[in-house]
Amino acid sequence: MNTPLIPKKLFSFIFHFLKSYPWSVGFILGLSTLSGCYATVNAYLMKVLIDDVSKISVTEADLLTIVFWPAFIFIINYEIHNLSWRGIQYINIKTGPRIQNQIIQEMFSYTEKHSYRYFQDNFSGSIANYISSLADNIFTILTNITPFLIRQIVQPILALVLMFFVNPFFAFAFFIWILFFLSISLFFSNKITNLSDVLAEGYSQLSGKIVDSVSNSNNIRLFAREKFEEKYLHGSLEDVAKKFRNKGWFEFKLSLVQGLSVTLLIAVMIFGLIKLRILGLVTVGDFALILSLALYVTEGIWYFTEQVHRLNDLIGRCNQSLAIIVVPHEIIDAPQAKSIHITKGDITFHEVTFNYKRNANIFENKSVIIPGGQRVGLVGYSGSGKTTFVNLIVRLFDVSSGDITIDDQNIREVTQNSLREQIGFIPQDPVLFHRSLMENIRYGRIEATDEQVMLAAEKAHAHEFIMATPDAYQSLVGERGIKLSGGQRQRISIARAILKNAPILILDEATSALDSVTERYIQESLENLMQGKTVIVIAHRLSTLLAMDRILVFDQGKIVEDGNHASLMAKHGMYAQLWNSQVGGFLLDENESSSDL
Repeated sequence: MNTPLIPKKLFSFIFHFLKSYPWSVGFILGLSTLSGCYATVNAYLMKVLIDDVSKISVTEADLLTIVFWPAFIFIINYEIHNLSWRGIQYINIKTGPRIQNQIIQEMFSYTEKHSYRYFQDNFSGSIANYISSLADNIFTILTNITPFLIRQIVQPILALVLMFFVNPFFAFAFFIWILFFLSISLFFSNKITNLSDVLAEGYSQLSGKIVDSVSNSNNIRLFAREKFEEKYLHGSLEDVAKKFRNKGWFEFKLSLVQGLSVTLLIAVMIFGLIKLRILGLVTVGDFALILSLALYVTEGIWYFTEQVHRLNDLIGRCNQSLAIIVVPHEIIDAPQAKSIHITKGDITFHEVTFNYKRNANIFENKSVIIPGGQRVGLVGYSGSGKTTFVNLIVRLFDVSSGDITIDDQNIREVTQNSLREQIGFIPQDPVLFHRSLMENIRYGRIEATDEQVMLAAEKAHAHEFIMATPDAYQSLVGERGIKLSGGQRQRISIARAILKNAPILILDEATSALDSVTERYIQESLENLMQGKTVIVIAHRLSTLLAMDRILVFDQGKIVEDGNHASLMAKHGMYAQLWNSQVGGFLLDENESSSDL
């Protein structure tokens, strides 16, 4: 089943996740708007209170009666403001993590469907960072920035209306100031963004150099280069400090201009109020109204521009994440794909052509038939196409033309999951999950019992070293299995394949990391595992292929020889040359190429 399409445009992407929470979105918009009314309502009530209190002709009882309702509403207004933000906070706590988790879950599921080529082109750590960063940044946009922006948009609109009713002069002056302030802020925002990007790049490079030095700490000690590394790092530190100062000075100058504009606005407002008071056109309460609005709203607009800068930065980061992750899947299931059913395990390549990234063809019109139950060895120099051959069978890549069938079923017309469930794969350099040994082996068959897992480990001769670990089968193996030796990781991988017991088995130099004694035991286990299966073995150590029914010799994407060990040796061709060039049982890696992926 294909993953649902995820929008690549940020606002469509956000809407994709928000559409399930219409009530939450509506309440946040409403509460943010209500909170935006707080400052202007507060300023107006202050004006009413001051005007009422300044009426010296009324009695004390009359004054209490007059100011009661404005004072009461003044108090209630603050509580409405407080409850609005608590309501927003409540919705964010309740809904925010759900949206964040949903983003991570869907992006993870989408990423899992990417092809092998995608993961070759992108670092796994970077992909994980992009996913978590995207979820975190959207969470910040929705729960932090958006409510404040709505609030700060409502405030100046209401302030302009109130100022206009006091006197159009104040509304006009305030409107001109808003235009000037927003114009210079937005005009210079691109410059600030560029400086921020330059600084972020500097920090990234600095972090990279620190990681590089730390990861090579042993080399530093062995070559006595501590002072050199300190000097090497000092240059990057100075570069980052320079970039920080450039950004800081620019922001300082912009803030200075913005602050002076606020001072000028306050001066104009005070001058206007005095002039109009002399003329009897404004009250004492109007003084409080205009000045409090000017102070409240100018601070809010200043904060608004800062949030816009922050929003632009977060949008840029989100777009970067989307550009990396939400790209079309290269390998997808056909619309009517069905599960594959394997009875014999016949594998057929019919006029297959394939290349990597439009380079020269690795295979061109390749046709080969592997009957079910046959054991086939693949040999050849690195880059000759052996690994590509098996990668096409498990559909890590799609052929450019031609077909690959298993039991007469085109692998492009069956689901990828069902195909790979029917193939056991033991790589040359297995990478384990940072989970327990039990979980790593059980990955071959999730529903297996503990007893079945341990039986598979015994057959792979892994049980002995597992029981010697502190927590036995519950021992964690470390990131990528770093706590285990290469041979131990390989035995875990073999145990996993034994547990899976798939009808097709592919081994990529599966015993290369084992010592000779353990290898002999493993070969016995593999011999049992191979019974009744179609087996493909990639080997540099040609002695491991002596028991194969058939050996295919690859050279530059072509099968140049085909036969068993004896017949190929009798031909005195490439296979015989490879056999004779063995040193200690290993094939020399001549003509090494990076194209054999």
